[in-house]
Amino acid sequence: MQLEIMPRKKRLPAGRAPLLLLLCQLVRALDVPLDSKLLEDLVQPPTITQQSPKDYIIDPRENIVIQCEAKGKPPPSFSWTRNGTHFDIEKDPLVTMKPGSGTLTINIMSEGKAETYEGVYQCTARNERGAAISNNIVVRPSRSPLWTKEKLEPITLRNGQSLILPCRPPLGLPPPIIFWMDNSFQRLPQSERVSQGLNGDLYFSNVLPEDTREDYICYARFNHTQTIQQKQPISVKVISVDELNDTIAANLNDSEFYSAKSNRERPPTFLTPEGNASHKEELRGNVLSLECIAEGLPTPIIYWIKEDGTLPINRTFYKNFKKTLQIIQVSEADSGNYQCIAKNPLGAIYHTISVTVKAAPYWIMAPQNLVLSPGEDGRLICRANGNPKPRISWLSNGVPIEIAPDDPSRNIDGDTIIFSNVQERSSAVYQCNASNEYGYLLANAFVNVLAEPPRILTSANTLYQVITDRPALLDCAFFGSPLPTIEWFKGAKGSALREDIYVLHENGTLEIPVAQKDSTGTYTCVARNKLGMAKNEVHLEIKDATRIIKQPEYAVVQRGGTVSFECKVKHDHTLIPTITWLKDSGELPNDGRFTVDKDHLVVADVWDNDGGTYTCVANTTLDNVSASAVLSVVAPTPTPAPTYDVPNPPFDLELTDQLDKSVQLSWTPGNDNNSPITKFIIEYEDAMHEAGLWHHQTEVSGMQTTAQLKLSPYVNYSFRVMAVNSLGRSLPSEASEQYLTKAAEPDTNPTAVEGLGSEPDNLVITWKPLNGFESNGPGLQYKVSWRQKDGDDEWTSVVVANVSKYIVSGTPTFVPYLIKVQALNDVGFAPEPAVVMGHSGEDLPMVAPGNVRVNVVNSTLAEVHWDPVPLKSIRGHLQGYRIYYWKAQSSSKRNRRHLEKKILTFQGSKTHGMLPGLEPFSHYTLNVRVVNGKGEGPASPDRVFNTPEGVPSAPSSLKIVNPTLDSLTLEWDPPSRPNGILTEYTLKYQPINSTHELGPLVDLKIPANKTRWTLKNLNFSTRYKFYFYAQTAAGSGSQITEEAVTNVDEAMASRQVDIATQGWFIGLMCAVALLILILLIVCFIRRNKGGKYPVKEKEDAHADPEIQPMKEDDGTFGEYSDAEDHKPLKKGSRTPSDRTVKKEDSDDSLVDYGEGVNGQFNEDGSFIGQYSGKKEKEPAEGNESSEAPSPVNAMNSFV
Repeated sequence: MQLEIMPRKKRLPAGRAPLLLLLCQLVRALDVPLDSKLLEDLVQPPTITQQSPKDYIIDPRENIVIQCEAKGKPPPSFSWTRNGTHFDIEKDPLVTMKPGSGTLTINIMSEGKAETYEGVYQCTARNERGAAISNNIVVRPSRSPLWTKEKLEPITLRNGQSLILPCRPPLGLPPPIIFWMDNSFQRLPQSERVSQGLNGDLYFSNVLPEDTREDYICYARFNHTQTIQQKQPISVKVISVDELNDTIAANLNDSEFYSAKSNRERPPTFLTPEGNASHKEELRGNVLSLECIAEGLPTPIIYWIKEDGTLPINRTFYKNFKKTLQIIQVSEADSGNYQCIAKNPLGAIYHTISVTVKAAPYWIMAPQNLVLSPGEDGRLICRANGNPKPRISWLSNGVPIEIAPDDPSRNIDGDTIIFSNVQERSSAVYQCNASNEYGYLLANAFVNVLAEPPRILTSANTLYQVITDRPALLDCAFFGSPLPTIEWFKGAKGSALREDIYVLHENGTLEIPVAQKDSTGTYTCVARNKLGMAKNEVHLEIKDATRIIKQPEYAVVQRGGTVSFECKVKHDHTLIPTITWLKDSGELPNDGRFTVDKDHLVVADVWDNDGGTYTCVANTTLDNVSASAVLSVVAPTPTPAPTYDVPNPPFDLELTDQLDKSVQLSWTPGNDNNSPITKFIIEYEDAMHEAGLWHHQTEVSGMQTTAQLKLSPYVNYSFRVMAVNSLGRSLPSEASEQYLTKAAEPDTNPTAVEGLGSEPDNLVITWKPLNGFESNGPGLQYKVSWRQKDGDDEWTSVVVANVSKYIVSGTPTFVPYLIKVQALNDVGFAPEPAVVMGHSGEDLPMVAPGNVRVNVVNSTLAEVHWDPVPLKSIRGHLQGYRIYYWKAQSSSKRNRRHLEKKILTFQGSKTHGMLPGLEPFSHYTLNVRVVNGKGEGPASPDRVFNTPEGVPSAPSSLKIVNPTLDSLTLEWDPPSRPNGILTEYTLKYQPINSTHELGPLVDLKIPANKTRWTLKNLNFSTRYKFYFYAQTAAGSGSQITEEAVTNVDEAMASRQVDIATQGWFIGLMCAVALLILILLIVCFIRRNKGGKYPVKEKEDAHADPEIQPMKEDDGTFGEYSDAEDHKPLKKGSRTPSDRTVKKEDSDDSLVDYGEGVNGQFNEDGSFIGQYSGKKEKEPAEGNESSEAPSPVNAMNSFV
């Protein structure tokens, strides 16, 4: 089995990929690289690279070629067995072996017969390291025998009867393809009534008079020999009821005249299979074909169901007018009972087919080659499945292992061979055979024991040149056994380069992700194993990037004018740039009007077709840059200005010279409307696949009126033409006549072919299907092929319908596969498709990251480091590493409590990361997991760490209680986040005078265990401002501020209270209030004696001083003014408490002028009754003064 060294895909300089093919990482399942430098002394056991198929059917008219190719070092010798015994080719003059190969050529064209060489062949390739064997190749000549002579009697039957025309072709090898035709070699039409069965017979559910003919002929086509055999024609005559009655009337009297309906209707009965149940056995991976054909009148319709499940959607197909059910890629899950139902208006019948799916052996894990060094351990695993379960047997160098020479390093455990402490004599080729009654699998896998000191294959003193800020990749292709370790050094005495700055790839390549000027220098690669050391120096130069510092700019020029584009480039002084100008992504026209100098492109005497996009491209050996500008050409404005417009559409389209893949289209241009036609655009419509949708076909010069068009097969073409001038394009012309091309095989294969696994044991192959236009013919299908990339297995292929996905089951986990998808139709196959690489499904990683270290940076930040997991254990595409961390314990309170886990993900192969946003003085726990496309791997062992103290948050609250003349008491709650152990509180305070000036600041330290503190000896009736914060060993936290006032002088307050409560003062105030009340009553009585007057005049002349007028501009109440000094009233407020005026409270309300709703009007509209203003019901608002209420205040409120 040939396995090539294929390192991971990396960004590598051009020309180094072939060299990296030889980066021999001697890991499990990899071959020794057969590089010319190593061929002199490295050996490799034989590997079969090519062989003929197991069942090899040959054409007896041609020479027999049995393939057997192998590789190895030294080159292997070849031998053959035939029917289990040695085949001495030297004794047979007709048999020759290809030099340097095991391929046999048997010359039967000159003499001899193919039947003489029929048998079972097996090839053995042998050298000093072991022997590999091929499959058992069963060679059989194809056979296409003639039909046996037979006399076929004409068939006569009544209209409506059923009929079976037997074919019974001769047995051929391989079996022939059967079809029915007439004497003119025209296929006989088939339908739900007439169809061909799987056995080749032609079935009639009921016959009609038009079925009468004498040339029903069955043909057998033997594809291998390209021959067709013909059966004798069968004559069928269908007699109608009228014809039958005439025949009977000639021989019988009138009373015996035949009058029965011979074609009367009847319910269905099955023609095949017989009975109501049958059994079918099929092998896994094959196509399961179930058939039910029924007769009856009217013609029955066939339906299919699966009794214990549903039919697989993407693998189920119906053939032969639903009389045949096909399931492709059948598996054990498809076993069960399938029921076909034949139904017509007179009834229905049922037939149950019990399906059993068996399986020839198929690989679960084929053995892989092992390359080991002396003393190492390894194992060969051979796992296969099948139904029944296959038996696993081992051979060593082609000999059953039970009788092979004993090897003390070898131990057999069923499907596994375990090797321990191997030595050079342990090298051999092992064969695994998995077999059951339906077939076998045979795989070769060698064990090659090598002891080789390290060798570096990269050329010494290689110079790498890289543009700054781009990745630099320095190669170190190496070989050795055991696998060498690789280290890189910079400079003569530099230390080993670390992975936190550089990326060290497993294939030895050193990557500098972002190369800078200081990356320039000499780098040394050192490879070591226990047998020695090798080193190599390479050199790196960093160059400045090429830049366009002056770009060409958009220009508009009149026809006949001159335009200039500028392109100024700055580049590394050691690189020589090349400046190239392009027009519309193509070369400049070969025209003397275009002039290029160092920095400029000049276009003289500009034409209309000079318009377009001009691009300046600056190239060096390491990079390139480009910049573009658009040139628009306009016509000079004539006098008088003509009318310009887009052209009129072309007309009179005609198709001539009609061929399979081309046709000539001609047309007559429309009026150009004073702007010359620059080009014609031709579009086509495919009426068969995409009716009504027009596609771009081609463009031709505005001087042409014909075009030779290339056509695709199996398309029903129509064409239309549009004319274009400088103002735009015309409307489309009328469509041409339709032209249908013949079908052909597809020209292209599906695109976007991918192989990705959805489960660990499958490979999902997807592709973008061809559209109807690309199919080139009917019957579009796809041939899907795959094989493991690192193996020599033959391609496995299936043909699927016009779908876009196929799932391969039973694959190993995350193994690279080579995949190709080829299109085919009823005519043939598309060209050989490109091979793409995919991977089978991923599985969860198996190993946790090791050596997890935590470095606490500060109280809120920590740095985590870990060792990467082995790539093989990832079992998928590495997505990155994920850190789970959580606060497990509060260091300040020492009470353990679990919090919500937090997650940080680090992309790619990073092996360190930062944890921000930690809480100070806390106990944290973390673990690390590797992540692939399937999910997370196991967690690393938990690592714990503590964060140091931090500054606390502000105290949760601060209140001032119990103020006195000279003291204030402060109460507070500790900080919600102490972030450590509180050491003390700091209180700063200072007085504030009436002008808000700050007095001297007092600083006071308070023990951390206090939550209350009283300040004494303060000034009375003074406002103080307080600043309060907590402290830990890490420093001071945020402060909280508050203000408070000490009480006023108690003696002054006492005097104010005494005056207000004296009896004489209270009496005086009551007398004044009574006098004012009497005056008001007298005033109201006198007003009631007045005559009639308008309401408005009454308002103006007798405004109630208690009614505050509303301002006209903003709708708020104005202030009450004293009649003498017009000073605003400060005490009390007459506005509503919500400071708003409602509509019903406005001055214009008539109700306000009367007594409720019962107010009356005089005949002239004047108001009857006492005029009264609206009174406010809200109490007067007091000010914020702390004065005690006094009689003076009470009077102010009253009036």
